[in-house]
Amino acid sequence: MNDIKYIIAVASGKGGVGKSTTAVNLALALRAGGRRIGLLDADIYGPSQQLMLGIAPGTRPQQQGGQNLLPIDAHGLKTMSMGYLVDDRTPMVWRGPMAGGALAQMLEQTVWGELDVLVIDMPPGTGDIQLTLSQKATLAGAVIVTTPQDIALLDARKGIEMFNKVDVPILGIIENMAVHICSECGHAEHIFGQEGGERIAGDYGVPLLGSLPLALSIREQTDAGTPTVISEPDSAISKVFLEIAERIYATLAAADQNPVREMPQIVIKDD
Repeated sequence: MNDIKYIIAVASGKGGVGKSTTAVNLALALRAGGRRIGLLDADIYGPSQQLMLGIAPGTRPQQQGGQNLLPIDAHGLKTMSMGYLVDDRTPMVWRGPMAGGALAQMLEQTVWGELDVLVIDMPPGTGDIQLTLSQKATLAGAVIVTTPQDIALLDARKGIEMFNKVDVPILGIIENMAVHICSECGHAEHIFGQEGGERIAGDYGVPLLGSLPLALSIREQTDAGTPTVISEPDSAISKVFLEIAERIYATLAAADQNPVREMPQIVIKDD
């Protein structure tokens, strides 16, 4: 981990907002800028990056020195996921400390090598995994993914507040499923509400990094293991991801964060 320049978390307050799809496309967009990028799937209970990256079932990472793991290369990314270590039908029936321990092992015992950015696809919520990550790694920042829907915004606020409490800067908000464009007539409809991402970004004084549409192609391409940024690099959707990636990296470079420092002492206060 000493060779990782920046570590960022892609998080959401609730599931179903497209966080993992956003994380993999964001990692690929950062990679498109000529950078060395890693992707860690930190969703211990429901890993999905193996499918999204098109890694064949049964693929296992090689070991080094009996205790370290070599990341699996996928589309130029160095990746690690619990999905590589267990069968896709095996449920992880673990209590929080066990899941936290598994995350710590994947984070610290993977031979990442030199990376400009390690993108961590977080599980939804504000529990053990999030706290473990805050203790084990110095995050340069967090990106919050939400839909414009009021219930999603409510949980996104909790995610922002959690990162604030553990002194992790919020790099910005990504609004997913912002608008649906009918493929037949071109009519635009805000199915999940309108300008929700802009409102929450304004409330917390953080940038709205970009808004992504509710598009069938995003789902189809990701399910096929070829996310939008690599399957349609010149599309309007890929352009949004590329612009978001450049904004994030510019923010990281401007802040000149050093990701290698002492573990933070986490204190949660109800204030």
